[in-house]
Parts: sequence; C-alpha cells; structure tokens
Amino acid sequence: MDTPIYDFVRRYAASGTLRLHMPGHKGVPYLGCEPWDLTEVAGADALYEAEGIIRQSEENAAALFGSGRSLYSTEGASQCIRAMVLLALQHRPPEAAPRFLAARNAHRSFLSACALCGAEADWLYPEAGGSLLSCPISPKTLARRLDASERPYAGVYVTSPDYLGGMADLAGLAAVCQERGLPLLVDNAHGAYLRFLPESGAPGSSRPTGSGRPDCISLTGENGAPGSSRPTGSGAVSLHPLDLGADLVCDSAHKTLPVLTGGAYLHLSVGAASRFPGAKAAMALFGSTSPSYLILASLDRCNALLAGDWPEKLAAAAADCAALRRALRLRGWTLGESDPLRVTVLCDGRSAAARLRAGGMEPEYAGPEALVLMLTPENAGEALARVPEALGEADLPSRPAPPLPPAAERVCGLREALLGPQELLSPEAALGRICGTPTVGCPPAVPIAVAGERLSPAVLPLLRYYGLESVSVLRG
Repeated sequence: MDTPIYDFVRRYAASGTLRLHMPGHKGVPYLGCEPWDLTEVAGADALYEAEGIIRQSEENAAALFGSGRSLYSTEGASQCIRAMVLLALQHRPPEAAPRFLAARNAHRSFLSACALCGAEADWLYPEAGGSLLSCPISPKTLARRLDASERPYAGVYVTSPDYLGGMADLAGLAAVCQERGLPLLVDNAHGAYLRFLPESGAPGSSRPTGSGRPDCISLTGENGAPGSSRPTGSGAVSLHPLDLGADLVCDSAHKTLPVLTGGAYLHLSVGAASRFPGAKAAMALFGSTSPSYLILASLDRCNALLAGDWPEKLAAAAADCAALRRALRLRGWTLGESDPLRVTVLCDGRSAAARLRAGGMEPEYAGPEALVLMLTPENAGEALARVPEALGEADLPSRPAPPLPPAAERVCGLREALLGPQELLSPEAALGRICGTPTVGCPPAVPIAVAGERLSPAVLPLLRYYGLESVSVLRG
C-alpha cells in the first residue's frame, strides 16, 4: 500500500529546501524529529480541506478498516468524539431531542462534547458485575430505556472496549438502534487493532464469559490465538465496532497501533457516510489549524504496516498475551475478562504496580481494584516472562468491591455547569453543591461525579475509593 504523506515528508526533509515558513525550528534537529515536522507547504495538502496526499492516505485507511469514510485526527480520539456528537446532533430528525443515551463509563471528552454542542446526556448505569470503569448494558435494557423516552434521542453512545477491557454486545446494541432509526456512536479508543484480529463466527456471537454476564463477549484467547487472516476478503469477522453495526466510531490509533501519540481515526460506516455529510467540517471545528505532520506521517505509514504482515504479528501477540494470562493464573492471580491484548489483574493494583516498577516495567493502570497491562506486537514475546516473575505469587489482598456510581439529582445542564464559574473544595465541603468540571482520575478519565449534578453523600465512597482530594463545584 502506498504511503503518500510519509513519502512527501521524507522527500521534503532530504531536499535541503530553505524553509521560509513555519515552524520556527526550520528543520534544525534539536530533538531529532524536526526535519520531518512540517506545515501546509505546497504539495503537503491540508488536513481539513484534503484533496491531495492526505485524502489519498485517508482513503487507504478507509479501505483497511472497511469504512464508508475514515478521517485522521492529530489530537486523539477526543477530537473524534466531539465530531461524532456534533454530527449526530446536526442530522437528528426534528422530533429528536438534543440528548444522548449513554453508558455511564463515558470518557470525560464525551461530556465536554455535549457541553460544547449544547447537548445533554441520560445515563445507562452498570448492570450486574459493573463498576465506574465497566458498564455492561444488555440490548434488552437499551430497548426498554429507548422505548420509555418521551422523545427520541439523537443517538446512543457506548464505550467498548472499556478501560478494564470489557467488550459490549455491540451487535445486539446496534440491532436495537437500527430498529429505531438511531445512530450508534462507539468510543473504540482502545480497540483499533480489533479490525485486524478477526474472529470466526457471526458478528456478536456470544460465548461463555465465566462472569455471568451474557451481554459481554469473552475474548481472552485462552484456547489459542484468534486467526491471523485479515478481515478484508477473508470471510472472517472482526470484532471492530464497524463490523458489528456501529455508525460512528472513534479509534485511538496511538493506543494499540504503531502510531505516534495523538493519532486517531473517525470512522463512518458504509451506511452512515452518506447520512452524515460535513464530517470534515465537524473535525475542523474542534481541531487545530496546525495539525502535526509527524502524526499524519505516522498514521500514513501505519497503513502500509497494516496492509503487510502486522496482522500476523498481532495474532502472535494475542497468543503471547493468552500465555501470560495462563502463567498469572497458575500463580493464583484472578483475572478479569478482557479484549485480546489486555491483561486485567483483579487485585490491589497499586501494590502490584510497585512490584512491576521494581522490575523495570510500567503498567497502563494501577488502581484500587485492578492492574491493567496493555500489549502490542511491539512488546510481546519473551519479554512478557518478566511479568509473572515480578508479580510473584498472588499474595495481595483480593479486589475490594468498587462502589457503583450513584444516580444523582441533575440541577443544571452540562453546558451551564462546565462553562460556569467554579471553585475547588474538599469532597466533604462539596456535599450539597453542584458539580462543575467532571471529577475524574486520569487515567482513566471516567467522571466520578458529572457536571450539573448535586453532590450527595452517596458519592463520597467513590471519591475516597479513587483517592480524589478535591472537587470542582459551581460558585455561588
């Protein structure tokens, strides 16, 4: 597969052109990457008016992901989430409210998107086995909530995989949305690689999870690595949201693909591409007019890797990840169900992380309820044998039950709360006040308290559980 952005940037860096343009380093390698760091010079195209090499590269990405249209972001999935929200609002039918029905474990960028676009959110709270970070929702529950609403929603918004690796029944949720003519928006920030790790069987086919949660799909790979053939033209089925019926999907390329930090995609399904015109304009509204060509070149180069042997390497990495899970279970550790490239150890994650750091390893997340490790083909293999050696035998306290996020009284809208004057208070002093900026731990950036809701005593256990020492509330 050709790499038009990567090739252009490489040629320009080697051309010796006198750079009478931005950026100010002029290609002098103070860090080493500056020769490749460009702006929209002649021939470089423009991200939000793409007609040349960027358009060619995005079309390559769309072919790889099987989308109707794929657009690049150099500002992470957050930019894509804001664009998804805007597109759904712009093209909702007249009878639909400017409101989304969303799973409660949404990233904070979803709240900021609603505030900036003048939308509100009603929450789907976790079902059995859920928590703040994992919010399993069954198609039956979704259908019941949608049918009980006085006005149609602008769309349904879910996160899958979630931060602990839980996978939603996207095929079932998509079917519910399609029956009611609603778009399904999916935050797939942690699952871009799923397109290139196909599973056999029908999309959304359930299998035993061992967790008593039939609305989740088990992807632990304990019985061998998923097939390594690419979904395109192979007859295999991937577990990427586009292949399970989602309409608008954001992928953080940099989280699980070989892409620089900030690289992401906004995907529109084949059916949605014509229904949601103006996607570029929506991205431009929330993006810088100076996008990073380092990130664009990285996204472009990734296309060639994905079209090559990277999917085979991905299958091998999934097998290595499954072997790591088995090794940890043999040492007595309890693991959560997760997507194929994640290991979620249910324990005092902070103490477990200290053991890894002592052995020269850094986890993705270390919280009171879990230790999360994210793997890719770039760090799988023999190096993973260090993990069980560093953790040792399972002698840490079992996972404390995380409090569920409480349903709270909504006092004002998201926009009024997020943009209003605020002050920081201790959790105890903030009781009875209205939450301003969403209170989160980052990672994972899932709000413990939501903007516009009154802080009740029921939220205190959750704030203490995650170690939050201050809360932003509206002044006055």
